[in-house]
Amino acid sequence: MSRISACVKAATAAVLCAILFSVGCSVSPGEFRSPISIPDRFSATGSQDCETRWWKDFRDWGLSAVVHEALTSNFSLQTVWDRLAQAEAIARQEGADLLPSVSLAAGASRTRTQTGDIATYASRFHLEAAAGYEIDLWGRIRSKREAALLDVQAGELDVQAAAVSLSASVASTWYRLAEALAQVRILASQRKTNEQLLELVTLRFQQGQIQAVDVLRQRQLVQSSKGLLALAEQRVESLRHQLAVLLGKPPKADLGIPDPSLVMPGALPETGVPAEWMQRRPDVRSAYLALQAQDRRLASAIAARYPRLSLTAGLETSGTKTRHLFDNWLANLAANLAQPLFEGGRLQAEVDRNRARLSQAYHEYGQTLLNALKEVEDALSREAHQENYLQSLEKQLDTAAMVIERTRSSYLNGQLDYLRVLEALMSRQSLERERLAAQRERIEYRIQLHRALAGSLLLERPALSKP
Repeated sequence: MSRISACVKAATAAVLCAILFSVGCSVSPGEFRSPISIPDRFSATGSQDCETRWWKDFRDWGLSAVVHEALTSNFSLQTVWDRLAQAEAIARQEGADLLPSVSLAAGASRTRTQTGDIATYASRFHLEAAAGYEIDLWGRIRSKREAALLDVQAGELDVQAAAVSLSASVASTWYRLAEALAQVRILASQRKTNEQLLELVTLRFQQGQIQAVDVLRQRQLVQSSKGLLALAEQRVESLRHQLAVLLGKPPKADLGIPDPSLVMPGALPETGVPAEWMQRRPDVRSAYLALQAQDRRLASAIAARYPRLSLTAGLETSGTKTRHLFDNWLANLAANLAQPLFEGGRLQAEVDRNRARLSQAYHEYGQTLLNALKEVEDALSREAHQENYLQSLEKQLDTAAMVIERTRSSYLNGQLDYLRVLEALMSRQSLERERLAAQRERIEYRIQLHRALAGSLLLERPALSKP
């Protein structure tokens, strides 16, 4: 048994040395410079601190409720969590090759020998243990594992990015629904006003004071109001369906929340320093980790061209009875060196492919940076111009009210035909609807700004579903 112990100890020592040697040869993921020049500051900034859960800045409890439900029930977000679980499993698989593999096999056989009328039986039992380990001389296995671990980190950030995008989509749909509901109310009011004017115009026609064409024009305006109202009601239904699906519910489900209304956005959030802000954006950080992961895959592909050294060790025993299994042992320890001699350029082609993928990942990272900067600047610019546009609409509405008052007075005094009154009325009603849309667009641009500035959201990880 002393020989067996010596062999086992030698094998164990060799494996431990190999592990320590391979750890010493590992290389950390590389650092990469930014593909673009990041500006020192954004074109505008505010004074309001930007919360992680940015939707709370709107002080709308209904919005907070629907966003919270979406972050826990949305199926698209659940699939991103599932992809993260897959990446974690792959990382565990890649890490398994860094440890020795051990197997145990057992067997039994029974033979029958017939000699004349005499039958004899013989039994034999067999037990074998084997261990194998590849010494990671050039870091091939470790580089693959590092790439898989970086994929896991990128997957975690992809969940955060998906959560930010989902919260922005829910908020956008919430306020689109608020605008649609307001449009229904204002169109119903306009239809009522137009119907009342139709009654007045019809009476004046019956009295011979106006022509029939004025009545027809007013009837057309009434029908136009009814048509616009029907479209607005259809849009309300469609947006309710869209919001329900975002919350992981059937389209016709009752959301259990009062109807939304448009709000006035608060102070502009502080945009901060672009270089620091880049470190908060989960999609930017994920793109950088993807770049590092591809760098590790390239290192693994390069290492695959070099010799591989592996160790194998085994213990084997057999006997005619189970109690005799441990009487006789056969132990072996072997080292194997393998070097590709000719493989038709396959390994070099794999290196070239991974080098091209590294270049692709670098360019994708640069595009992600540019897109992120553009999203912030677009949102800042759009909100600033939208504020000026809303102020212009308010002045136009004030002027339109005065125009209606004067044209109506002139019409009643016989100084203007009804067409001028109709034009003024249609202009005022169109401006009222346009103002509602502009108010919602201002909220939309603020949502886009928050989405562009948002960092990671801390979410509770759901359990895997069991269909």
